[in-house]
Amino acid sequence: MTFNKINYIILAVSMTVIVIGFILMAGSGSTETSFNEDIFSPTRIKVAPVVCFIGFIGIIFGIMYKTKDKRPS
Repeated sequence: MTFNKINYIILAVSMTVIVIGFILMAGSGSTETSFNEDIFSPTRIKVAPVVCFIGFIGIIFGIMYKTKDKRPS
């Protein structure tokens, strides 16, 4: 098998972090008749992209992670 149990756990946690980042980015937008200042909140433009980036880095780490063989050589 290509991945071990730990790889799948790392991938699942990383995908959950990405989903949390996208949830932090979500919200109502502005319309032509009303302006919503919340679209420029620090959570939506600074925190959420960093959270997503950490999740993507975690996915790369989960793919590249290689466990040590416990079999004697």
